[in-house]
Amino acid sequence: MTTALITGSTAGIGAAFARRLAADGHDLVLVARDTERLREQATELHDRHGIEAEVLTADLATDTGIEAVAARLGDRKNPVDLLINNAGFGNKGRYLDVSMADELTMLKVHCEAVLRLTSAAAAAMRERGRGGVVNVASVAAFVPRGTYGASKAWVVQFTQGAARDLADSGVRLMALCPGFVRTEFHERAGMGTDNIPGWMWLDADKLVAAALADLARGKSLSIPDPRYKALMGLVKVTPRSLLGGISSRTGRKYGPQ
Repeated sequence: MTTALITGSTAGIGAAFARRLAADGHDLVLVARDTERLREQATELHDRHGIEAEVLTADLATDTGIEAVAARLGDRKNPVDLLINNAGFGNKGRYLDVSMADELTMLKVHCEAVLRLTSAAAAAMRERGRGGVVNVASVAAFVPRGTYGASKAWVVQFTQGAARDLADSGVRLMALCPGFVRTEFHERAGMGTDNIPGWMWLDADKLVAAALADLARGKSLSIPDPRYKALMGLVKVTPRSLLGGISSRTGRKYGPQ
């Protein structure tokens, strides 16, 4: 039986990964900031699927939190076979409307934590000749709008570059780029979502199923829905100067307010 570690496991995409992996028989290491929610989640998954679910309380906006998770990933006696770097958040407001402290916290969680945890996991996995890492990014990575998208663009570039470097090691790395998913993400950021069209919303469980299938196929990038694949195809052929204006207008119309 293999073990998967999931950051941001108690809600949204992280919770969907936990449900699916537990149902598939994986033991879990559940990581989030809320110990009570983690314990409730671990108990439910253990009782329902008979797997072992370890709780690790950590705030990835702090060095202490990152170091605790990295140490668990580097534990050779109790190896982690699959890392899901899912923890993340959004800031409400345009550039310069958000405090520098909040912007730096986002970079800490989205970039530094992803780098350090991926490195800890991949080093141990390479020694064993097997393992996988899924770094949750966003389709926002492909459009020039906001520091959130910029941080997710870093995740995509880092993950695909690392995947090439580890291509012959038995370690698979993949950046997962979903669109709008019905989770607690927008509520926590204080963002309204009533203006987002219904067709743009994705189901978290279906997204996870598609992502795991893409990982099994050896893909380094997963856009797990035909609608968003089509949209990102258009993005690739649209001039950057034009794309910036379109993304700005679309963000004001459809983006979280």
